[in-house]
Amino acid sequence: MRRLSSRRYPRRPAFRGLAGVVAVVLALLTGCTDVEGTATTVPVALSGDQAAVAEQRAPAVLAESRPQRLRIPEIGVDASGLLDLGLKPDGSMEVPPDGSTVGWYTESPTPGEQGPAVLAAHVDWAGEEGAFYDLHELVPGDEVIVDRADGTVPLFRVYRVEQYPKDRFPSARVYGDAPGAELRLITCGGEVDSEQGGYRDNIVVYARMDS
Repeated sequence: MRRLSSRRYPRRPAFRGLAGVVAVVLALLTGCTDVEGTATTVPVALSGDQAAVAEQRAPAVLAESRPQRLRIPEIGVDASGLLDLGLKPDGSMEVPPDGSTVGWYTESPTPGEQGPAVLAAHVDWAGEEGAFYDLHELVPGDEVIVDRADGTVPLFRVYRVEQYPKDRFPSARVYGDAPGAELRLITCGGEVDSEQGGYRDNIVVYARMDS
């Protein structure tokens, strides 16, 4: 179990469509740079049965309420006190300050609202496993559970896991409008860029609210 530090959340502005995409992508391209050792490329393959999970109808969306805890039973993540990730003065997104912290991007919806709520964490930090170290192991159908400040606990199910080169990150696909409540879980992956000092790719998990 990974326990995280707590912090109060400022009220976020509305996030719809591709608002804030440029800021997020800038952070993803530069934020996962505290890397030691080597990394291996993550193979992500989906079977027809697994991909069928994406076709399930999503339930009604919820009202705004801040996320307080993230659980991903399949990979042993149990993170409380999620950190808010806003924007830096240069317009890029803040990233978690250490390897154990999971952050919610406050320009995105809260988990359970309509649209893609963005949660991010490091894959590793200073030679230690990060909160999202095993994120690439998720497969369609796996559960992601978010405890919210209003007492609701929506359950999300993974429907896609992708690995994208950072220089060809599909912003519209990742951050574009969604018809229901969705999650995007994001970390770094792939090979280490020896010149830049970070990973070459991003791992993105897509999940849809199930109940």
